[in-house]
Amino acid sequence: MHPIGIRDVLKNARISRILSPGERPYAVIKNVFHSAHTRVTTVLRVYTKMLFSAFCFNRFQLATLKKQGVLERMLSTKN
Repeated sequence: MHPIGIRDVLKNARISRILSPGERPYAVIKNVFHSAHTRVTTVLRVYTKMLFSAFCFNRFQLATLKKQGVLERMLSTKN
């Protein structure tokens, strides 16, 4: 197999900057909450399950930011 070319490296860097902010929620929902595949059948049930997954992700993200000290820095700069 040949090494990846410089054009492909630069292309991958451009793509990853665009896609990475949107991939984290899906990765957390899949790997942490084990909720990537829904086994419910109706649209309303899928919506409800994904709503709870999104709520849990937001709480998980807040806990992560608090642990890293980001929230305290954000709140201290506003005062």
